[in-house]
Amino acid sequence: MSLQPEQALLLLNVSLPAIEREQQTTMRIVEAVPADKSDYRPDPNSMSAFDLCWHMAAAENAFMGGVAEGAFNFAPVEKAKTMADLITFYNESFEKNLAAIKNLSGQDLAKIIDFRGVFQMPAVEYLQFNLRHVIHHRGQLSVYLRPMGAKVPAIYGESYDSKAAKASQPNH
Repeated sequence: MSLQPEQALLLLNVSLPAIEREQQTTMRIVEAVPADKSDYRPDPNSMSAFDLCWHMAAAENAFMGGVAEGAFNFAPVEKAKTMADLITFYNESFEKNLAAIKNLSGQDLAKIIDFRGVFQMPAVEYLQFNLRHVIHHRGQLSVYLRPMGAKVPAIYGESYDSKAAKASQPNH
C-alpha cells in the first residue's frame, strides 16, 4: 500500500494521541512488576516477566526508531539488568523516538520500509503495528501480576485493584 505524504501526516496526527496514551498505560503495567519477582513465568515455556518487559521495551524502541530513521536497525541493544534500568531505557527511548517521529515530513512517513523481508509498508503504518504488538504483550504481562502478588493497574477503565485502592482512600 502506498500513501501520499499528506495521508501519512494525517495518519501520524491521528495516531499520536493513542501512541502516547498507550505507552503511559504500558508503563503502569511494567512498573507494577515487583523487582524481586521479575523472574516469574506462568509456565516453563513462557517468558519471564522481566524478559517480557524487555521484549516490549526493545521492540517498541526498534519499531519507533525504524520509523524515525527510515530503516530498521537490527543490531542488538544491550539488555537492561534490573527493572529500574529497564524502565529508564523504556522511557528514554520512547521520548527520544517520539520526538524524532514528530519531526518527520509526510514524505518520510510515506516512505516504504522493509521489515526483514516480511513486510514492506509505509513508515507510519509501523506505528500502528507497534501499538498492536505492545498491547498484545502488555495483556500477557497484566495476567502475570496477580500470581506474582502484584496489583493490576487500570488499563481501559478500572481494574479490581485500582477500584479497591480508590475506595480505600479517605473521603471516598
